[in-house]
Amino acid sequence: MEAVECIATRRSVRRYTDQPVEKETIEKLVHEAQYAPTWKNSQTTRFTAVTGKAVLEQVRAAMPDYNQRSSENAPLLLCVSAVTHRSGYERDGSATTPLGEGYTFFDCGATVQTFCLAAHEAGLATLIMGIFDVDKVRTALNLPESEVPVVIVACGHAADAPQMPKRRATEEVLRIL
Repeated sequence: MEAVECIATRRSVRRYTDQPVEKETIEKLVHEAQYAPTWKNSQTTRFTAVTGKAVLEQVRAAMPDYNQRSSENAPLLLCVSAVTHRSGYERDGSATTPLGEGYTFFDCGATVQTFCLAAHEAGLATLIMGIFDVDKVRTALNLPESEVPVVIVACGHAADAPQMPKRRATEEVLRIL
């Protein structure tokens, strides 16, 4: 699949079959996601792949009802977390830019988008979910205090094929000076 086709055809999917995602596939997708650029090559994004039923339920319980429904049959929930106070910071701990921790989240977002595109190319569907109880997810996954959970990505085989939502015209979003 060509890059532009992959970008243009990837959708947020909210219905999945119960077909599992193989461990080797998860490893391959995370490996590919790690090619995303990061601040000074800090590589602060971390991945926790949840496939076991008990932990899947704990993570889903930390989400609002609509995200629980949207990820209901997804056989994989990928918690994407980030090591804090590295991306966007100097070695002495001072923020390099006024955005401070903003680059942590920028890097994480680039990595998540890369994961989702790699998954799409592999024939899998994804949904990026950002609303959940951070403390409950941290506890369920036993994440270290140095990491913050940023998003949860539902991943699996699509049970439907959503249409592309309307996009704004380029003239509305682009300024050329």
